[in-house]
Amino acid sequence: MKAQPTFAEPRAYGPFDRLLMAVDGLVRGLGERPPGGSPNPAGEIPETPLSEAERRLSASLMRVNHTGEICAQALYSAQSAWSTDPAVSAMLETAGNEELAHLDWCAERLRELGSRPSRLDPFWYTGAYAIGTAFAALGDAWSMGFLDETERQVVAHLDEHLERLPRGDRRSTAILRQMQRDEARHSASAVRHGARSLPLPLRVMMKGQATVMKAVAARI
Repeated sequence: MKAQPTFAEPRAYGPFDRLLMAVDGLVRGLGERPPGGSPNPAGEIPETPLSEAERRLSASLMRVNHTGEICAQALYSAQSAWSTDPAVSAMLETAGNEELAHLDWCAERLRELGSRPSRLDPFWYTGAYAIGTAFAALGDAWSMGFLDETERQVVAHLDEHLERLPRGDRRSTAILRQMQRDEARHSASAVRHGARSLPLPLRVMMKGQATVMKAVAARI
């Protein structure tokens, strides 16, 4: 008789473990890292001269996207800490590493544009971690539902930014297009892992919060 595969029980994280994971995510998100991970999709695309107004617009948009990736680090860290399903935890780890690559691409592009990340990034991280924890504590189905809805909104947001980017900013465009493809995959993966559809009022509230964050991060 063929032996049935066995799976290790997921580790039960205590409060101290979750605190360490939160701090690790914050350090990963805000700290400098050596080049590595997924290659920057801008690759060898040559820099095109931009007017000062175009450069400021690109920098503003990429600052918002950098902040979004700071929030992604917080959300994935919180959701992973609370997950009870090894398959969900593995998916979150893989997706979180891809989001970390997005963060690096956005940071690199900001430097190329002579700009900087949002000064409120520690605040954005803390708020996103609290939100991620609240959903994840409800169980993996709600956690995946939140992830699915978040990524759907991010895909739509990136569509808007791709429309607004200066036509000559091919490097930023390449980065956002790859990010959009990755975010769509993360949404589909959350659905495959049992995402529960969120109520409409909750989806509207999430969109409103994201709108406020984008407006503030673009300037500060």
